[in-house]
Amino acid sequence: MIEVQNLTKSYGVNKAVDNISFKAEEGEILGFLGPNGAGKSTTMNILTGYISSTSGQVTIDGIDVLDDPIAAKRNIGYLPEHPPLYLDMTVDGFLKFVYNLKKCKLPRNSHLNEICNLVKISDVRGRAIRNLSKGYRQRVGLAQALVGNPGTLILDEPTVGLDPKQIIEIRSLIKKLGKNHTVILSSHILPEIQAVCDRIIVINKGKIVANEKAAALTAGFSEHLSLKIRVEGNESEVKKLLGGIPQIKRITPLREAETGVYEYEIEPKTGSDVRRDIFKKLSSRNYPLLMMKSSELTLEEIFLKLITGDIYRSADDSGDSDKTTKKSQKGGRK
Repeated sequence: MIEVQNLTKSYGVNKAVDNISFKAEEGEILGFLGPNGAGKSTTMNILTGYISSTSGQVTIDGIDVLDDPIAAKRNIGYLPEHPPLYLDMTVDGFLKFVYNLKKCKLPRNSHLNEICNLVKISDVRGRAIRNLSKGYRQRVGLAQALVGNPGTLILDEPTVGLDPKQIIEIRSLIKKLGKNHTVILSSHILPEIQAVCDRIIVINKGKIVANEKAAALTAGFSEHLSLKIRVEGNESEVKKLLGGIPQIKRITPLREAETGVYEYEIEPKTGSDVRRDIFKKLSSRNYPLLMMKSSELTLEEIFLKLITGDIYRSADDSGDSDKTTKKSQKGGRK
């Protein structure tokens, strides 16, 4: 488990990280997002003990990173954006070097075999790292992070340089690792964060502006969620029928998609889920429902709203918040 309390990092009068707090529990994959210069990399460097904080505390499995850095780092597997590889070494030689460097107590051969099979580099163990493709180098970097079976994994852009098939494999591996490890995943590929992470933190200008479960984050910004449906049947009759649902605020006919099939935009009242009511009403009159699509915001759209200041989202440091606070940002953050 990682616990961050009131963490601040200042460079002169500038605060790269400004009094942030959050937790990452065991068995949780935490996505860490932020634009360039937001304080994301600074935070991750503090978590790994690479740099110190100005104030605040970071504990890894209850061990303070500053008070006992060696013990804390023993519980961390870190994959930076540019993996720290010795290019003249073979893959096998490098992993044995890392094994010795970490003073790992696990049976060496079986442990390294397991890691190599896990990240699918067994077939290149005898090759020099400098002769590997970028994708394979990234896998070797992930392998060194797993040496010693640390309880916490901090992965910075783990799929950089991988082809689509490899990306899918690494995502699957991260989800598997997340069952028994605490994982913090930093990535600029937002669909990757959405596909893999249980919870998402967004940091901007040194402050946390979102800290929620992935599904709750999307739902929280869909306050005015509308539905687009496609129904086979008389347009005026369908509109009148659906108009009888009390939770529907407005029905707007859009177009005739094909002969006898019409599209409508449905705007429900705030907080209402009318999908089941729509289905029941239409099926009662044997009107086929051919499509129903939500207009909820994508993670990319939410991310842009958060970092551009259109919406300020209060962050619950416990990570269990289901509440959202939105403020107009016309005058800037106060």
